[in-house]
Amino acid sequence: MERREMGQLGISLSLLGFGCMRLPVGKDGKIEEAEAERMLDEAIAAGVNYIDTAYPYHNGESEPFVGRVLEKYDRSAYYLATKLPVWNVASLDDAKRLFEEQRKRLKKEYIDFYLLHALNRERWEQMVRLGVVDYCEQLKKEGKIRYFGFSFHDKYEVFEQILTSRSWDFCQIQFNYMDTEGQPGQRGYDLAERLGVPLVIMEPIRGGSLAEFSGEIKDRFQAMDANASIASFALRWVGSFPNVKVMLSGMSTIEQVRDNLKTVSPFRPLSKKEQEEIASIAGQIKSRVQNSCTGCRYCMPCPAGVNIPLSFRIWNQYHMYQRYSIVKEMWEKHLADAQKPEHCIRCGKCETVCPQKISIREDLQRVQAELDNPIWR
Repeated sequence: MERREMGQLGISLSLLGFGCMRLPVGKDGKIEEAEAERMLDEAIAAGVNYIDTAYPYHNGESEPFVGRVLEKYDRSAYYLATKLPVWNVASLDDAKRLFEEQRKRLKKEYIDFYLLHALNRERWEQMVRLGVVDYCEQLKKEGKIRYFGFSFHDKYEVFEQILTSRSWDFCQIQFNYMDTEGQPGQRGYDLAERLGVPLVIMEPIRGGSLAEFSGEIKDRFQAMDANASIASFALRWVGSFPNVKVMLSGMSTIEQVRDNLKTVSPFRPLSKKEQEEIASIAGQIKSRVQNSCTGCRYCMPCPAGVNIPLSFRIWNQYHMYQRYSIVKEMWEKHLADAQKPEHCIRCGKCETVCPQKISIREDLQRVQAELDNPIWR
């Protein structure tokens, strides 16, 4: 198992971390505990020592489950990470209550890696204003948490503001060969490396969207190594960056666990030729985008209530990956029926302010038609 030194923290972490947000579930939506425990056991036996969970995962059941499974292991044998659900924090007392609840759910006296979960500008400013950052620093002094960091979902400029605001032990960002420009992206990686802040990477396989392709793209991956999974190339791309200390994979099957373990045992960085080929593949995937919507939201609010930017984001991802399963939850659950393109009244207001000069009305019709009757599954 590839291990990496966590900078000035003086600890060694497994390059592969076990993310506990996509554990196997039954028809009732509950964690299939026997199978999930088997997966965790196999990963730990192979050398995985970084276990990541969070307060909301699996409707609040991930933390208690992880806590129970880890009870059978020596406390010094693993590093446990969880996150404060900052969207539930309206006061310092909320943060204190939630932290103590998490310790009880996890059955642990201390938490190794504690993160402010999914920060953006507004959430960060609120955590500072409420004194939550100072509180977490106090928890560290008391030994209730060992390392303090944050996970992040916003633009690079906000990431730079947060990362340079104090001395962080680590931070967690989304980074993969398709997300080098959005989120913090490559600039965010470079900044963290320059500041000496170790990185934990989420979504290295982009929620599974980089694990399976068909047609020409599948052929291009197989031409590089017919015996390697497509997912392994995504992990190897991320792991080839030296300041990446842990890659979190939200594994749902024992087969995924074994394939990921194979990729990091031992780990083989991408060759220059492989890097060039994956960059070319990423370009080919991005070329499938149907319109140039940047999500600037100048078109919003829509008089008819249509969520234009989200509709286009779902549509573009559907075409990029040519798999409906990638966007199924966004289209069927996250985009409310009242916000779908079918409600467009074709007033044209959106097109008068669109900086990209997109034919929004025409494209919205295509979105509805194609996602109501997807040709790719």
